[in-house]
Amino acid sequence: MQQERDREDSRCRWGGEGSVVWSSIENLFKIPELKKRIMVTLGLLALYRVGFSIPIPGVRLQEFLDLRGATDLATGGILGFVQQIGAITGGDWLGGSLFSLGIMPYISASIIFSLLQKIVPSLEQMAKEGEAGQQKLNQYSRYLTVALCLVQSIFIYKTLPRGPGALLPADAWGMSVFLTLFISLTGGTILIMWLGERITEYGIGNGISMIIMAGIIARMPRAAGNILSHYFINPEPTSGRTPEMGVLLTGGLILGYVLMVMAVVFITQGTRKIAIQQAKHVRGSRVYGGQRSYLGLRVNQAGVMPVIFASPVMGLVGGVLADSIIRALIGHHGLHVDVLNLIFGNLKPGAVFYVMVEAGLIFFFSYFWTALYFNPAETAKNIKEYGSFIPGIRPGKNTSDYLEKIMNRVTLGGAAFLTVIAILPMMLSMVLKVDYIVVTFLGGTGILIVVGVALDIVQKLEAHLVMRHYDGFLGAGRRRIKGRRR
Repeated sequence: MQQERDREDSRCRWGGEGSVVWSSIENLFKIPELKKRIMVTLGLLALYRVGFSIPIPGVRLQEFLDLRGATDLATGGILGFVQQIGAITGGDWLGGSLFSLGIMPYISASIIFSLLQKIVPSLEQMAKEGEAGQQKLNQYSRYLTVALCLVQSIFIYKTLPRGPGALLPADAWGMSVFLTLFISLTGGTILIMWLGERITEYGIGNGISMIIMAGIIARMPRAAGNILSHYFINPEPTSGRTPEMGVLLTGGLILGYVLMVMAVVFITQGTRKIAIQQAKHVRGSRVYGGQRSYLGLRVNQAGVMPVIFASPVMGLVGGVLADSIIRALIGHHGLHVDVLNLIFGNLKPGAVFYVMVEAGLIFFFSYFWTALYFNPAETAKNIKEYGSFIPGIRPGKNTSDYLEKIMNRVTLGGAAFLTVIAILPMMLSMVLKVDYIVVTFLGGTGILIVVGVALDIVQKLEAHLVMRHYDGFLGAGRRRIKGRRR
């Protein structure tokens, strides 16, 4: 009888329309509340994408439409730096649309206040005041968001191309043009914030994370268009790009993406378990406590933050500042161009020194962010107060030192993985001789954010299904329900 049930489970799990995954997807739309949340999320995300098709007042419509269809992505200079920022946040700084800034100003403001909470005692106390304190911090973050929108609007005002065939006319300068840009871009960012809050309240998952993921995924058609254009539709005779190479490249990219997603899931979910033993208490003839639990230290405790900090910093230094310094020194000191290129050329994306510095920054920010949010002394204190201990380790400072040592070792592996993720697209672009946009999905912050948000969504949907006695995506709900029935 048991063998028949096992065979039935196997057929349901892997067999065509009766598979667990497909039946779970069908069950999602059988729950009215969950169905409504899914539709609200999809609708608000669609509205978010529509905002990128609305040009800023004063932008030439035809040039705006031509830019929307472009499939190339810069890797160096100021354009490369701007594209890196857009790849992180799903925005498009030089796209000329209402949502050009994306959600970057709000993310930056939130990160700044997260750091300040660890430094400024008053903000730390405010964060501990519950919902009221959190509302005050959110309000301060919004004020800072507007200030950051002002700074970034100045940057866009200075860098938007002007002249024949450009987004703006050659004479598009002055306070009126800047105010139009600032009001439009700030309004777009505030609208994105509002959409994210509505998704969080009425939809599925964290709204801001969903918006970032949607912006990153929306770049995939550009990558596909780049391959079609350069390998199948209009291949350059001198480039050596042929349809056969395009097929091999596409297959290799798909396989690489699947393997990279599996690796990111493995690292994201990976934890170092430390056994925690509860002390035994004898009362009369009964023994209480003695249970064993586990403290999980995440391999990638810092998450995506080290790459978010390191990549723009290197893009700014290697792209924007290096070019500016070279031009300034040539103009004012008459230094030889070859000498300057030799000095600052190593700060360009792909150079050995550039890769080494970026790797060093990722390691630094990994340990910095982990130290900021993981306090071994406080964790050891909590373990002791709960009447527990780590077997073989004395409570107090010894436990704190032990946790710090383990966390440092675990963080080393996580930082090494983040380094590979960050530099992989750049190296593949150079080795395979393909445009950066084609390989950008095989690494960088994009894949970390997409996989992290996708895992969070699956876990939330799984909880909804199991709570209502439906099978989860992995069949866990079915096993629990059947076990209950037996």
